[in-house]
Amino acid sequence: MTQNKVGRLPGYFNELAGELWRMQNTRQRTLDAVDGLTDAEVDAMAPRFDNTIGATLYHIAAIEADWLYADILEVDYPDWMGDWFPFDVREEAGILSPAPGFSIANHLERLATVRGHFLVDIKQLPAEAFALFNGVAENPSTPEWVLHHLRQHEGEHRGQIQSIRTVLDSA
Repeated sequence: MTQNKVGRLPGYFNELAGELWRMQNTRQRTLDAVDGLTDAEVDAMAPRFDNTIGATLYHIAAIEADWLYADILEVDYPDWMGDWFPFDVREEAGILSPAPGFSIANHLERLATVRGHFLVDIKQLPAEAFALFNGVAENPSTPEWVLHHLRQHEGEHRGQIQSIRTVLDSA
């Protein structure tokens, strides 16, 4: 019998530990959604969709890193990000960058690398700052809200990925 219970990631203050557990749960569901995906399917354009699965996975990882460094920690992007994100997240027209030519393994490694840095670097966040607004004038938000937003963002894109897979499978 499966027991459904929210957990806490060890090594973090209580509120953050629960939010990070939820992020990990969200990520596992995304990984389940791309399980068995072929490299050909990663860059395949499905009818009626503006993005590929690869573009969406690239976007999920980039946005997670951006929110961590720009909005939660309010620091410059670390050097390692340049290696993982050679393309802008969006093209001039506003659609996601296709980020072509990456295998599914590369996309999964990018997601894992970003999450690994996220889990290490967010330990800099003091507990008393978790519910305080950042100093980003154009986008004031609390770290608590950012973590909520990242889960929602990934979940919505996971739905797109699943829809794209359904269309590709029926073609």
